[in-house]
Amino acid sequence: MNKLTLVLGGTRSGKSAYAENLFDGEATPVYLATGSAGDGEMAERIAKHRERRGDHWRTVEEPIGLAASLLRESKPGQPILVDCLTLWLGNLMAGERNVPQSCDALLRVLSGLNAPVVLVSNEVGWGIVPDNSLARQFRDYAGELHQRIAAIADSVVLVVAGLPLTLK
Repeated sequence: MNKLTLVLGGTRSGKSAYAENLFDGEATPVYLATGSAGDGEMAERIAKHRERRGDHWRTVEEPIGLAASLLRESKPGQPILVDCLTLWLGNLMAGERNVPQSCDALLRVLSGLNAPVVLVSNEVGWGIVPDNSLARQFRDYAGELHQRIAAIADSVVLVVAGLPLTLK
C-alpha cells in the first residue's frame, strides 16, 4: 500500500468501496469518519458504510479535528482511511472554522505521518458554477485542497461508475 493515496469521485461513484478494498488483508485498519448522523438519511448512509466494511475496522468519528485525530491515530504501519474530505470541509464551514488554516494543518500532518493513509473526497468542480457565494467558496476550497494533496500523494485515483482511473 502506498504511503498517501487520494481517491476522488462523484457521489455514489464507488470511491469509498474502492478505498476500503485497498485495505484488504489489513488486520485492524482505522476508519476516520468525518460525517455525522445529523438526520435519518445520513444515519442510514453511515449504517450502510459500516455494514459494507465489516467488523474488522476500528471506526473513529472526527467531524472537525481531522489533523489532530490523524496524529493521535497514526502509528507506524497502522493504515488509516479518511472518509471524506468534502464532508470535513462542510463541517468546518458550518462551524465557521478557519478553513485555510485547517487545510494547512492537515497538509503538515499528512507530510509527516509514518503510516499508510487513504483519503476519500468528492470531486465537486465538474458541475455548473453555483449561484451563491457559499457554494462557490466550498467548491473552491475542495478544488484547492485536492490539488495540494495530489501534489504530495504517492497515488491519486479517480473513481467513475465504480471504475478506478489511476491519475498518479
